[in-house]
Amino acid sequence: MIDLENIHPVTDFKRNVKQFIERTKATKSPLVLTVNGKAEIVIQDAISFQEMALRLKQAEAEVRKLKLEALQRDISLGAEQLRNGQYTEYNDETLPGLLEKIKERGERTLHTKKD
Repeated sequence: MIDLENIHPVTDFKRNVKQFIERTKATKSPLVLTVNGKAEIVIQDAISFQEMALRLKQAEAEVRKLKLEALQRDISLGAEQLRNGQYTEYNDETLPGLLEKIKERGERTLHTKKD
């Protein structure tokens, strides 16, 4: 999280580079530099950046693992349902109805997640 104390104009940074770098390294907190009052760049010490990048990489790997596990469960469930005859066959006449049901279910899911 960015501390409001660490938002400064780029001109202040230019005038006091050494002090800003020392403070950023000491606090391990990123520094936001503004141009004309708008945030333009974030400066962070290298060690904190590497730690953040590693955490992100680990989180992405965990998400991939969870998605794969969920997909494997869904495939297993589908295969089990096929073996047990728990399925519906569709043809050219009934397929549009299935597609509409899938669309409605997806829209409900999206609306539920937004709320």
